[in-house]
Amino acid sequence: MERTPRRTGDARARLLDAALVQIRTRGYEATSIDDLCRAAGVTKGAFFHHFRSKEELGIAAAARFLEWLEALFVRSGWRDHADPLQRVLAYVDFRTAILRGEIPHFTCLIGMMVQETFSTHPALQAACEAGIRSHLAPLEAEIEAAFASHGIEGVSAAGLALHIMAVIQGGFVLAKAAGGPAPAIECMHHLRRYIECLFAVPGQREGTGP
Repeated sequence: MERTPRRTGDARARLLDAALVQIRTRGYEATSIDDLCRAAGVTKGAFFHHFRSKEELGIAAAARFLEWLEALFVRSGWRDHADPLQRVLAYVDFRTAILRGEIPHFTCLIGMMVQETFSTHPALQAACEAGIRSHLAPLEAEIEAAFASHGIEGVSAAGLALHIMAVIQGGFVLAKAAGGPAPAIECMHHLRRYIECLFAVPGQREGTGP
């Protein structure tokens, strides 16, 4: 995945961009306000001018990460295919393609924060859940359209979208355990095969589809 952008504007923007890097590298709890100020090149006074707490910055960082992620996916063109099934597969393929480079550059800030804070920071947990749901909404719509156009019944589009996200987030955990993206990539290949089987698409395997 391309690196998160580094803004050169106001202190708030620099703090948010520092948070995207620092939290994905160190974790939410291990990243202090001092760490964020140092990485952003701002004073602690500037931090508290823009954010009342680290939790408030975390919530804003989740929104900033989602904004950046959505722009990345728009540029990928995954929704440009005529067939909604191919759009779903293109989403999976793009998710697989960006599993490269250093672990903090392809893992998920929102997933990382919610794993650490779900029981201690309810406002941050709610913001992370909302971010995940927001990202999945267009994918769920494409799955629903694919089910309709291919005559698939008895399967929940929302459930499949959540399953896709579960594989992605689980892959990030396995990548961290292994020190590299290989297990996450393997999980995504199996996910693609599962979707192909669900839709009974013959003769398509990873790397061979449109």
